[in-house]
Amino acid sequence: MIIEFPQIDPVAFSVFGLDIRWYALSYLVGFILGWRYILHLSKSWRLDVVFTKEHIDDFLVWAVLGAILGGRIGYVLFYNSAQYLENPADILQVWKGGMSFHGGLIGMTLSMFIFSKLRHLSFLRLADLVACAAPIGLFFGRIANFINGELFGRPTNGDWGMVFGFVDDQPRHPSQLYEAALEGGLLFALLFLLTRLRCVQSAPGLAASIFLGGYGALRFLVEYTRQPDAQLGLFWDMFSMGQILCAAMVLTAIIAGVFCKARA
Repeated sequence: MIIEFPQIDPVAFSVFGLDIRWYALSYLVGFILGWRYILHLSKSWRLDVVFTKEHIDDFLVWAVLGAILGGRIGYVLFYNSAQYLENPADILQVWKGGMSFHGGLIGMTLSMFIFSKLRHLSFLRLADLVACAAPIGLFFGRIANFINGELFGRPTNGDWGMVFGFVDDQPRHPSQLYEAALEGGLLFALLFLLTRLRCVQSAPGLAASIFLGGYGALRFLVEYTRQPDAQLGLFWDMFSMGQILCAAMVLTAIIAGVFCKARA
């Protein structure tokens, strides 16, 4: 089945001449739903520390800043540094897309660490709560990538494909939708089920390690269907920048998971 890419206006609506884009709305919805889910988890889990509603409400601001600043800076550094060195003003044009998950992860981690130290909270427990909610934001973010027509897939000879007419007339993998389903839906379900186990809840940091490893592994596989970044290509004719960063994530997750379980 070959499907034409549906041309969707990236602008959802306009208010007083200001364009509100689906990309921005996806972040807004992701943060709001993630915040509500963290509130739910903080009450339902048997935690050895107390996270009040005030704590989680206050952290939302830190989360937004960490994810957006980290995601943008990460994209500039990891994926397109040459272009932005030539046109530094373009760095501020986040509404056009160009966010790095790995940069956002670093920014979010720094936000969690600083916030937890300032409020005398457990960094690992906060990381667990945020990790369980992160796939919600990832799902909506990948849907926004699809609407923007960015991060499309490689050509395919299979029975299933999508023609992105603005690129060429070849059927391609709709890799954005693969990522939404795997990094968003499947990873959310996996964390939902595993964090019901007492052995996972009792080990601070273990849920966050599962998220790191799960995302890293799923993204590594999906990258084989995703068109490599034109400005980077493939390293050693085999791996994309995303795969290299995800391999580091999986290794970090294994080490962190063993450490967290051992000290539980």
